[in-house]
Amino acid sequence: MSTNRQRIAARRRDQTTGSLNDSEPVFLAVGKVRRPHGLRGEVLVHILSDFPERLQPGAEILLGEEYLPVTIRSRRHHNDGLLIAFEQYSAREQLDAFRNQVLYIRIEDLPKLDNQEYYHHQLIGLDVWAEGQLLGKLSEIIETGANDVYVVRSEVGNEVLLPATSEVILGIDLEKKRLEAHLLPGLTE
Repeated sequence: MSTNRQRIAARRRDQTTGSLNDSEPVFLAVGKVRRPHGLRGEVLVHILSDFPERLQPGAEILLGEEYLPVTIRSRRHHNDGLLIAFEQYSAREQLDAFRNQVLYIRIEDLPKLDNQEYYHHQLIGLDVWAEGQLLGKLSEIIETGANDVYVVRSEVGNEVLLPATSEVILGIDLEKKRLEAHLLPGLTE
């Protein structure tokens, strides 16, 4: 595993979903509180979501390991993140306790996706088949600039990296927990 892949994998492991079991998460992480900011009762939030627009004033989210419900009072952009204020907390001292806490939403609050679009948590754990043979389970998704890369691990620990392109990924059946792939030359040893 290359150094860059190790860093990406470690970052993925650190981004907990709040799941109660391995099959389907109950909560999904959408942000992480970094630190209090200024005197207006705001916190700097690192975004962990492809849908940051859901973090609007009036939206209820869950804060930290106890899934404390909080309502967003205000939000504004700041560098690579957001400055968010909660209706329930206004003093900087109160907010300091939430440093490095994860912000969650309930799984049922996720926006609906178009046909043939999937959330990562829906794909992790699928059995990956190619040319009638089981390759293993999809264990990780690496986001790259061009397309995602699916990491497939066999029971004996072999690893195959599949680019998430229409040439390689032929079909996904969530009910059967199955992903059909076509192995291009060079994808396996």
